[in-house]
Amino acid sequence: MKQPRLPLGDYYQLLLKHALLADSAPLGADLTRPVALVSCDSRVVVPNTLFICKGARFKPGFLRDADRGGAFAYVSETPYPEIPLPCLRVSDIRLAMGLLADLAYGHPSGRLSITGITGTKGKTTTAYYLKSILDTWLAAQGRRASALLSTIVTDDGVERRPAKLTTPEPLDLQRHLFHAASAETGYLTMEISSQALKYGRVVGVDLACAVFLNLGEDHISPVEHPDLEDYFQSKLLIFRQARAACVNLDSDRSAEVLAAAARCPRVVTCSHRAPAAEVFGSDIRKVGRHIRFRVRTPRYEREMAISTPGLFNVENALAALAVCEVCGVPPEIAAEGLEKAFVPGRMEHYQSADGQISVIVDYSHNGMSLQNALRSVRQEYPNRQLTVLFGCTGGKGIDRREGMGNAAGALADRIILTEDDPGPEEVADICADIGRFITPYGKEYTVIPDRERAIEAAVLDCAAPAVVLLAGKGCEEAQKRKNGPEPCIPDGVLARQALDRYDRG
Repeated sequence: MKQPRLPLGDYYQLLLKHALLADSAPLGADLTRPVALVSCDSRVVVPNTLFICKGARFKPGFLRDADRGGAFAYVSETPYPEIPLPCLRVSDIRLAMGLLADLAYGHPSGRLSITGITGTKGKTTTAYYLKSILDTWLAAQGRRASALLSTIVTDDGVERRPAKLTTPEPLDLQRHLFHAASAETGYLTMEISSQALKYGRVVGVDLACAVFLNLGEDHISPVEHPDLEDYFQSKLLIFRQARAACVNLDSDRSAEVLAAAARCPRVVTCSHRAPAAEVFGSDIRKVGRHIRFRVRTPRYEREMAISTPGLFNVENALAALAVCEVCGVPPEIAAEGLEKAFVPGRMEHYQSADGQISVIVDYSHNGMSLQNALRSVRQEYPNRQLTVLFGCTGGKGIDRREGMGNAAGALADRIILTEDDPGPEEVADICADIGRFITPYGKEYTVIPDRERAIEAAVLDCAAPAVVLLAGKGCEEAQKRKNGPEPCIPDGVLARQALDRYDRG
């Protein structure tokens, strides 16, 4: 599929249509001139580029570089008269960029069946569950695998690489959608963050289905959402661009979620608490290495299983099965795809040779997700010492320190605090801040700033029989420190190394 090459006038008319032009003066540019590229990166500009000036850190020097590279017009909230290029001055650069990106790539979401997933926890797990089901279905039809844009990986059918953002910026996002449509993947599953919804990264993206998983406090900080209400209202925006909605009735404020979802032509509900839900899960239990449960939908009733530890993951499975109701996936395909799904860095299980020590690696990085993980581990591994190891990010998500400290203080026997993307802050300061919320529970905690040493101590110094939860990093391979990201060994690898030392005695 060939990317369209449209004249500048088409982009001008789009901004005019959406009342984004902030200047009524004539543009002073040739509107019939074809645009070869729409970009906000001066390093990749080619002749006939329409350049977008965006970001709080934008500098006029970037526009000068774009001018030298061949840009012939630019879009900006602020004009730069010292640079001799026509300016399409707009009132909202974020909205403008989303719309321009969609037009530049020919509205690729219109040629895909896209499921967008939002929620405080479980987005990645649900995305991988759904992708596994869809891929099983597509393989049975002799078709290629579906596309995935997740916190872990970007796989659009052309590019496959580790993800930089949960939801890419508009120009990157539309390129990935264009690749997926060109590769004829047919289906694409993507995580959609509250920030992406608030700041218009997914403007112009048609969703076949919007999934709302749950709501808890997260991303509340001066540089993210000012309060929970802003966070919640941002997430509800997902329904504005969807043909169908899947809503978890077990979520806090589910009535408000349902009210927002009502604008979609079809709404499918899921729950393991409310039998009135269209997709209802019951009889949830651990059997060997699987979590088994019974599911009832408008089309069928049958036994299902997931191989991911964590009883709470049944909620994510039910959400994926709700999407299957929208897509019409056969029940036997849904069961097969769900059971074989694997989610990197989410409730990964490792065990010593004698079975006395189990290590769980999970991405739990806020109070809600850590509380659920600890409760599930307690239930699945009774009568064992429970150790939790975690840290909190520096410079943002400050509310996580209280939530995760409370969860650990209430539910763990042994607590080790360490680094987790400390950024501009000192690890010791972050840990002391977390510790303020642990102490009221009468629990002691140990601070080991180096995460490798901390994981080794968590495993080798526990009192067997024990279970150790390594929370926060999952399968990530970088620590964000003061000077930027630095390579690190994933928690799963460190867990295996520590267990190997234990096995050798």
